[in-house]
Amino acid sequence: MKRWDLAALGLVVTLLAGATTRAETQPPRTAAERFERMTPEEKEALRAKLREFKALPADEQERIRGNLERWRQLPPEERERIRTNLRELKRLTPAERQALRERARELKKLDPERRAELRQRMRQYLRENPDKREQLLENMRRWRELSPEKRQEVRERVRERRRR
Repeated sequence: MKRWDLAALGLVVTLLAGATTRAETQPPRTAAERFERMTPEEKEALRAKLREFKALPADEQERIRGNLERWRQLPPEERERIRTNLRELKRLTPAERQALRERARELKKLDPERRAELRQRMRQYLRENPDKREQLLENMRRWRELSPEKRQEVRERVRERRRR
């Protein structure tokens, strides 16, 4: 074989080997590819979720599809913010989650302008004071653990301090 034939053969082998390596390391592009890469347990869990979804009323399925479409339209940084919030939510105890749901219901009762103002002020405060965020979360946990009587005592002490 001529020298350039050997070089060409080497190049073809290298390209083929590289294509195989790239194909193995590239993330799957389609749902079918993602499904094929799942373990049998993951596949079965997905099938179970699909059965649950199909058992839902049509209007609920449509609501979920709409949420999924809105999710897909979000910018990456917004998606990451939501993922972070969900991770934080999962760290809470069931009682803390319930208390948070109740506070969210109370917040929804406010008029939209007041609600937006409160959210903006809290976000700004936490952005400006990242060290305070953990302290705030700890204070909220401790507050939720207090009995209604103890909460009232704390409120009265705070009011008294403000008057001074």
